[in-house]
Amino acid sequence: MTTSQLIQDKTPGAPGRKGHSGIALTVIAACQLMVVLDATIVNIALPHIQDALKFSTTDLTWVVSAYTLTFGGLLLLGARAGDILGRRRVFMAGILLFTFASLLGGLSQEPWQLLAARALQGVGGAIASPTSLALITTTFPEGPERNRAFGVFAAVSAGGGAVGLLAGGMLTDWLDWRWVLFVNVPIGILIAALAPRFINESERHPGRFDIAGALTSTLGMASLVYGFIRASEDGWRDSLTLVSFGAAVVLLLAFVFTEMRAKEPITPLKMFADRNRSGTYVIMLSLAAAMFGMFFYIVLFVQNVLGYSPIKAGLAFLPVTVAIAVGAGLSQRFLPTLGPKPFMITGATFVVTGLTWQTFISPDSSYLGGVLGPMLVFGFGMGLNFVTVTVTAVSGVAQHEAGAASGLLNATQQVGGSLGLSILTTVFGSASKDEAAKQLPKFLADGSPAQKAEFAKTQQLPAPWGHEVLAHGISTAFIPAVAMAVLALATAWLVIKVRKSDLEALSGVAGPGIG
Repeated sequence: MTTSQLIQDKTPGAPGRKGHSGIALTVIAACQLMVVLDATIVNIALPHIQDALKFSTTDLTWVVSAYTLTFGGLLLLGARAGDILGRRRVFMAGILLFTFASLLGGLSQEPWQLLAARALQGVGGAIASPTSLALITTTFPEGPERNRAFGVFAAVSAGGGAVGLLAGGMLTDWLDWRWVLFVNVPIGILIAALAPRFINESERHPGRFDIAGALTSTLGMASLVYGFIRASEDGWRDSLTLVSFGAAVVLLLAFVFTEMRAKEPITPLKMFADRNRSGTYVIMLSLAAAMFGMFFYIVLFVQNVLGYSPIKAGLAFLPVTVAIAVGAGLSQRFLPTLGPKPFMITGATFVVTGLTWQTFISPDSSYLGGVLGPMLVFGFGMGLNFVTVTVTAVSGVAQHEAGAASGLLNATQQVGGSLGLSILTTVFGSASKDEAAKQLPKFLADGSPAQKAEFAKTQQLPAPWGHEVLAHGISTAFIPAVAMAVLALATAWLVIKVRKSDLEALSGVAGPGIG
């Protein structure tokens, strides 16, 4: 800690003073919990959001991607803002923006309103999340107290996904889908009110904002994701699809040139010079791409095909969270002994196996045989990789660059998830259209007059024909997810060369949460 921070800690009446460290940690952890669980809490409500706002299944993916793209794209800019403007000040600004966006999202009456609110939530999360972790170093003295605070932060990050699944199910079932967003409002207001009283402000450091880098990267990825989703509905030759891909290429090239010339780039390109670090980014991007798609489509399957209520759907996903935790615990314990490569290879192999199993899903699949089994295999593999990939990403990095290395990994996770979900959606859309064409004559021959009248209004095939369409689209969408996991496996096998000795000092680092 700096001299000014130490003086501030001992100033009578200073925020975060002795006796209130527990409240300060609660405020910081509550912010992280709110940001992390917001991905999964909304996932459970997706079928209800689709019905209420009349989203198509392909457009529904934007409810997830609008948040993850802005969150991942601006994450490093948010961390830089905390350093330059003061972490507590930026933390509060991020929380208030996230809270305001949550209110707008809950009040949405049109699809575009919800998507705009979700994008704004991502901006708020990108500002608040990296700053909340940094505030621990400002608020807690180095030693056991700070270590305990980091432990609580890591536990909240890892458990936030499970909390979101349950909370999303309960709020959607007992109240309404809008409450998965409204619930953030009182929590955010309370956090913003307590922060100035119990959390220290950090010393401000001079620096520059790489606005051009943040905007070109975020807009470039958004254009790429839009191109894939547009292609799923209007085809690869559609003019807007081609324009979107063209804009993505131009923007992403502009991003690279910007970062090469920037004095203080948001993404230090030298981070990619190390083969192991580059390998971990590829692995995280590939696995996150598969993971986001798996959660999105299995949520639709268990509610729309198996008929689960939101609460039951939330409970149905808890075992995968446990499997992730078990895998992460094993890798963290034995990483110094065995080194990272065995865990990366084994974990990716489990992920490939679980996803391959899910390509056989059908309307006749049960939860135990068709959903739970592959999810447990998948989750255990992801757990083996989370801690291992994170530790490897920061291995050998100078202390002052560790934040950039880990932040870039987290950004890769979010952006990779959005990109992967869009690719799966493209395949889902094409496969669903083909299957709908096959099921339509059967429906017209065997459907009741009431079903045909409803179809004329909604253009949606009812069960069991609609279940055939959805299940076929989902099973086909998991094929590119398998390919993504295979890429992660190949990268772990061929690229990663880290020695066990390189990681012994870093074996306690926690990985990112599932959200």
